[in-house]
Amino acid sequence: MAIFRSHVLICGGTGCTSNKSQLVKARFEEKIKEVKLDKEVQVVGTGCFGLCEEGPIVIVYPEGSFYSRMTVEKVDEIVDEHLLKGRIVEKYLFKEKAKVEHAEEHKSLMEVQFYSKQKRVALRNCGLINPEDINEYIARDGYMALGKALTEMTPEGVIQLMKEANLRGRGGAGFPAGVKWSFAAPNKADQKYIICNADEGDPGAFMDRSVLEGDPHAVLEAMAIAGYAIGATKGFIYVRAEYPIAVRRLHIAIDQARELGLLGKNIFNSGFDFDIETRLGAGAFVCGEETALMQSIQGNRGMAKVKPPFPANKGLWGKPTVINNVETLANIPQIIINGPEWFKSFGTVKSPGTKVFALGGKITNTGLVEVPMGITLREVIYDIGGGCPGGKAFKAVQTGGPSGGCLTAEHLDTPVDYENLAAVGSIMGSGGMIVMDEDNCMVDIARFFLDFIVDESCGKCTPCRVGTKRMYTILERITQGKGTLEDLDELESLAISIKNSSLCGLGQTAPNPVLATLKYFRDEYIAHVVDKKCPAKHCKALLTYEIDKDKCTGCTLCARKCPVSCISGTVKNPHEIDQEKCIKCGNCYSVCRFGAVQKN
Repeated sequence: MAIFRSHVLICGGTGCTSNKSQLVKARFEEKIKEVKLDKEVQVVGTGCFGLCEEGPIVIVYPEGSFYSRMTVEKVDEIVDEHLLKGRIVEKYLFKEKAKVEHAEEHKSLMEVQFYSKQKRVALRNCGLINPEDINEYIARDGYMALGKALTEMTPEGVIQLMKEANLRGRGGAGFPAGVKWSFAAPNKADQKYIICNADEGDPGAFMDRSVLEGDPHAVLEAMAIAGYAIGATKGFIYVRAEYPIAVRRLHIAIDQARELGLLGKNIFNSGFDFDIETRLGAGAFVCGEETALMQSIQGNRGMAKVKPPFPANKGLWGKPTVINNVETLANIPQIIINGPEWFKSFGTVKSPGTKVFALGGKITNTGLVEVPMGITLREVIYDIGGGCPGGKAFKAVQTGGPSGGCLTAEHLDTPVDYENLAAVGSIMGSGGMIVMDEDNCMVDIARFFLDFIVDESCGKCTPCRVGTKRMYTILERITQGKGTLEDLDELESLAISIKNSSLCGLGQTAPNPVLATLKYFRDEYIAHVVDKKCPAKHCKALLTYEIDKDKCTGCTLCARKCPVSCISGTVKNPHEIDQEKCIKCGNCYSVCRFGAVQKN
């Protein structure tokens, strides 16, 4: 095996790939060969580093220099100066001019605030290894947990260890994985199944995708361990077809594991057989619900089914089935290797371990974070996320995706775990965390999420199919300035009815954004229906544009850009907008260079 003096790690996750990181990687390889350093320097494509806002990201080891926002044009200088002459190119380093440290277990990726409060378990290999090379996973203790389980532990012992660790399902429900396994293990059947739920459908969520892209073998290993624990010999990974990089790397990983005998027959000469196939989902949000997911795998329309029977008793093709999501599985090998007490040494008593969040919206450091349970929202949003950009005031944060709730500034010190988020009207969900600032209209945010839910409802049960559509219609009317106070009462009544009577968890949580915004931002709803004003100046139908005559210089630009010619005035004299003709397109506001056009 070749030994290299330097390694150039380049993010190959979806975000950086969309910003042409593959072209950056290709140029590094070409340039390094041109200067005859290809025997000394290795270029490695990795998974996501997490700080997506600064991508494409390149890290050069052993110095640990963290280059951000890389382009093909910058590559030659880095090769000539850094790799050839040993002089770090300071101007291309991350904006705080920080250095990364190759700390064991990825404990601290770099000496900047974004990573300082993170603890990487599920993401421990993402950004550190080539996900398409099984040997790099093995070098990081990969498949040791499977070997330990098969050669040193009984199936019952594996389940007991998982119960002691109290790993709660990271897909949103928070049900303990060990308990779920214990329900399936005693059931007698000629076939049992393990399913990895990688149907990540929340707007703005990319946690599972990043794990599959950056560390696919962790999921394969965990599925095999789960299979051994419950007596299953077959696994399915249900992954979205919209994740082409993840799907390709999964297929590579499965082939490599089979080739080394880590999947297939008689693994580790233990007599245990286990193999895995992928199944591609077509993007239906409801297929994240376990019974709908199984229907889809079986070739049927993805629709939820009444429970019981539960999958552990009667799941895929009527056989005992355990379903865990990607992040849950990614924790399992480390728990087997390090033990339950290690896992419970971070997090909280009731919610041990870490949680991965996709941090997005009005936030400075958009990206993927993994933090100990119990960290506060304030720490995630400000210490890690850097707060709202442009000096804008924080207004709310949506946790739990379209089925979650919007929390306010008064909740910023709420610990992030299952119980505390539920207590203030939100949920953990799978891990989406969308930040909103003063420019966001909370009524329109609720309308947006209801619009998503209506489109994604499977339509099987009336409360979800009809009730959410009715709620959306009311919200649409309110944002158009046609709502009444009676609409607010009807929204609450519908929301409670839908929560109490929908068939599956998706329908039961669908009204959460409306209930949360009604609770914490009721004044905005009242402004919409009583004053016919949008306090955030967002809802188009409630806006008016006026020209401040003291500021207007008469440049005529607004009049020339108006598509309906509703602005009148002469050169060097104040202009005026005809409100009856104005279509509220906002062109005048956008083009005015003197702040004369006011949006009210």
